[in-house]
Amino acid sequence: MASDAAEAIIEARRSRRILAPLGAAAPQTVEAGYAVQKEIALRLGGVPPAGFKIGATTRQMQSYLGLTGPAAGFVPKAGLRASPATARHADYVDPGVECEVALRLARDIAPGPCTRADAEAAVGEVFAAMEIVDRRYGDLAVLGTPTLIADQVFHAGGVLGTPVADWRSIDLGATRGRLSVNGEVKAEGIGADLLGHPFEALAWLAASPGAAAFGGLRAGQVVFLGSVTPPIWLDGPCTAVVEFDTLGRVELTLR
Repeated sequence: MASDAAEAIIEARRSRRILAPLGAAAPQTVEAGYAVQKEIALRLGGVPPAGFKIGATTRQMQSYLGLTGPAAGFVPKAGLRASPATARHADYVDPGVECEVALRLARDIAPGPCTRADAEAAVGEVFAAMEIVDRRYGDLAVLGTPTLIADQVFHAGGVLGTPVADWRSIDLGATRGRLSVNGEVKAEGIGADLLGHPFEALAWLAASPGAAAFGGLRAGQVVFLGSVTPPIWLDGPCTAVVEFDTLGRVELTLR
């Protein structure tokens, strides 16, 4: 069943069309959704993945997506770009961007319960980032949470900023990020919006069914810890900028 669902999701992406409900192939539980996600990663040569994204770390995003808590998605290497980056608007169904705190792990984190202190001890680098998301769904209530998880929770790529020197001296809970499109500020938020602190989000990921499906988190992987703003949908070619007061700037131009 996971194989059939994975094939339907991959085909919808290749044809750049809205993902229809999967019918009998649809995963029925969160764990089954992550099993389909793992099957997709295997088919795309993405195991182990380049990293993970965490979606719906804020109550605002959980309400927007109809979720009761966060959800995770694997991040393939092919979708990662260094800032400043360019991409084609036509390569997505309905693209958007998010204002993210991100990191790179310096050591593995085994799947299972994880404290914020344990999570922080595994961090090697911290930087601003932008997640590229794609609204490739119709009615999310009809599609269902397990299928949304199977399809990596809107993930379509990411842009990475420059690692910050001496990130341990930064109050990441207080850091403020803003997202602008063509020079106009669209939304802003702070690190504490991410489950209280960005490293609480990392601890959540380590203990999540998503991390368990992939055998835990590994050194060198990038983690998008969640967006401090709602997604901003991009109707056409433009330049989007994420900027944090302590983490720097990330830029994406859609042509």
